[in-house]
Amino acid sequence: QVQLVESGGGLVQPGGSLRLSCAASGFTFSSYFMSWYRQAPGKERELVVSISSAGSNTNYTESVKGRFTISRDNAKNTVYLQLNILKPEDTAVYYCKAVCSDARRCLLGSTYWGQGTQVTVSS
Repeated sequence: QVQLVESGGGLVQPGGSLRLSCAASGFTFSSYFMSWYRQAPGKERELVVSISSAGSNTNYTESVKGRFTISRDNAKNTVYLQLNILKPEDTAVYYCKAVCSDARRCLLGSTYWGQGTQVTVSS
């Protein structure tokens, strides 16, 4: 059974930090391109950052550059998102997403989503 389980969200003051985790199971994690998205109340879900299957390439949305850091541990089937210098506008539900990027090991384009973890930045 495929699962993506996010954790690590919570309430933090502006300027604070959180570390989100997304634990994967039921598929070949190392063959998947991983991303973090977020959705704030009343807004569309937006891409925050992506990381290639081997972790060698990352791509951040402009608003989080220099503050957020994505990483992955393929031995632990987990992708992380370190959130630093948090701002109230970072408040959202954060989701991880997996997309197959290796046709030898999975169906290209097959996609999985986690259930999300709430991040609230407020004083």
